[in-house]
Amino acid sequence: MADKRLTPELLLTAYASGIFPMAEARDDPSVYWVDPRSRGILPLDGFHVSRSMAKRLKRNDYTVRMNHDLSGVLDGCAARSETWINGTIRSLTRALFDRGYAHTMEVWAKDEMIGGVYGIALGGAFFGESMFSNDRDGSKIALTWLVDHLRRAKFALFDTQFITPHLTSLGAIEVPRDAYRALLNEAQNIPTRIDAVPLESDRQALVQRMTQTS
Repeated sequence: MADKRLTPELLLTAYASGIFPMAEARDDPSVYWVDPRSRGILPLDGFHVSRSMAKRLKRNDYTVRMNHDLSGVLDGCAARSETWINGTIRSLTRALFDRGYAHTMEVWAKDEMIGGVYGIALGGAFFGESMFSNDRDGSKIALTWLVDHLRRAKFALFDTQFITPHLTSLGAIEVPRDAYRALLNEAQNIPTRIDAVPLESDRQALVQRMTQTS
């Protein structure tokens, strides 16, 4: 059951103000707002691609799709013993997806999704919500493709909310709340959209771009 007091419009206003929703558990319909003192961001020009990852990206044993299977990505992200993705957040994310604000980047091996990431886009700001991997490097491939796509679409901010050792190894940093809000205000006023450029299909070209700045 979802909390009907929340609307997609309210959620977009919250993101634009620098706060985001979470739930205590998947079975709890209520949502609370989070406004961390330190915010995790992933500098789009500072994403780290290791040599081994560059080799993995060049392999032809996977395909990448964008906005193909939102439900599958949400299922993958919530498939853990504890999750903040409850029914309310799923319903709101679906509503934002239908309105063109929520987006996925998915990695497929044949007919199986092996990794993915989803988030919300406002102007040139992307709010990364969650990612998952069902196979080695699945989430890293999705994240690399997403960062490259955002860079080519002239986005300026990739908000990771918090940072983890995994994200830190890829270049994520923490910034104070005031600094984050300044970046957010600037980024969300950039006149771009995530569909401003087509999804890259050339692995070699993507790896060349990403390793030149890593």
